[in-house]
Amino acid sequence: MNPAERLVYKTLVLTWPFYAVGALYVVGPVIAWLLGGLAILSLYLGPAMRKDLRVMGSIPPVIWAWILGMLVMLVALWVGHLDWSMGMKSTIKSSIGWAKGWALMALFPLAGALLPIRREVLVRGQCVIGMGTLVLAPIMLVAPFIGLPEKILTSPLKAVGGPGPEYFSVYFFTYDPSNWKPRWQFYAPWSPFAALLGVVMVLFALEEKTAKWRRIGIAAGVLMILASKSRMGIVGLTACTIGPRLLPLIFRGWMWQVGAIATASLAVTGPALIQGANDGISAFKNARADSTRVRATLQRIAGERWINEAFWFGHGRVQPGSHAVEYMPIGSHHTWWGLLFVKGVVGLVALLVPFVWQTLIALIDAAKGPRGRLPLGIMMTLTLLSFGENVEIEAYLLWPGLVVLGIHARELHDEKTGMVAASA
Repeated sequence: MNPAERLVYKTLVLTWPFYAVGALYVVGPVIAWLLGGLAILSLYLGPAMRKDLRVMGSIPPVIWAWILGMLVMLVALWVGHLDWSMGMKSTIKSSIGWAKGWALMALFPLAGALLPIRREVLVRGQCVIGMGTLVLAPIMLVAPFIGLPEKILTSPLKAVGGPGPEYFSVYFFTYDPSNWKPRWQFYAPWSPFAALLGVVMVLFALEEKTAKWRRIGIAAGVLMILASKSRMGIVGLTACTIGPRLLPLIFRGWMWQVGAIATASLAVTGPALIQGANDGISAFKNARADSTRVRATLQRIAGERWINEAFWFGHGRVQPGSHAVEYMPIGSHHTWWGLLFVKGVVGLVALLVPFVWQTLIALIDAAKGPRGRLPLGIMMTLTLLSFGENVEIEAYLLWPGLVVLGIHARELHDEKTGMVAASA
């Protein structure tokens, strides 16, 4: 491994030790700015850089879109603070929050696109995290039944600032307030996010070439999904792993014939399928009805206040919620409604453009062959996550997937520029 790969790998394999001291929220932004700075330095120095850290090519267009989009986020933040007269202190604090959140959505893909980091290093690192998860799982799973406390500690590192103390806390488990049954969140700040991290772990493990590590990664990812008791995790496990692998079938002639037959049969089976889908959606929502109600109310309030009060640049930051939403902040629990509330239409477009662009290139490449499976699975997971969480405050744990997006963009860009050069 070259120095960049060693930095990435050691950070991954130390995930559980970092979590044990409540340092993960600090480590994520630090590694982002280190890798991003190293990528920019390598790009600037060019041939003067040591051989094993030289840039792998120019910055791909989609990575430029991420960079420009996240810079627009910062501008929208400043304008929003000015519009609502929040003061210099609040603006500086929010700008630091941008550097620990939205900036990571550009820095990690940039590092993956420029630095010589191989997918295999990230894949093995995720499987090593999985091994740590399986080793620690027995004590975590029995903790609520043998009288161990929910929370072990809250790290003094919370003094650096963050979205909340849960980002610096270490837990055995937590109780679901809707039914007071235990749920597990592993090294995530809460259980639903742990489920999506489990989906990401399975996606990486499926790319592992060594059978032992592949089984470890898959087992750990599935355990995280099931123990978190998250509906979104179950959906992600099915859709994000199977979907990318079925895409190549669209180029098969027999698949079009099957599709034509299935379409024709909808005349008979359509009503039953629609009713079944509606019943499934109702059951999905009713599985945790309180959570569904709170999220729907948060989205409605965010939408109404956005369109009536701050259409273009938003409110500048999330705002406290009332008892109707169990005091959850307005602008949280949904990336897109949250963006509209906090940063307005400008912020929404700043994320939507690179997000859709990255998804499309992964979709097309996955339809052509296996290279696009992992990037597409990651984008599908991010899409799921965006409808239930705020992705920017969770980028500090999603960073291996973001680096893979940069690697994939580089692979496609090098292939395209190589073909152009060959034709010339």
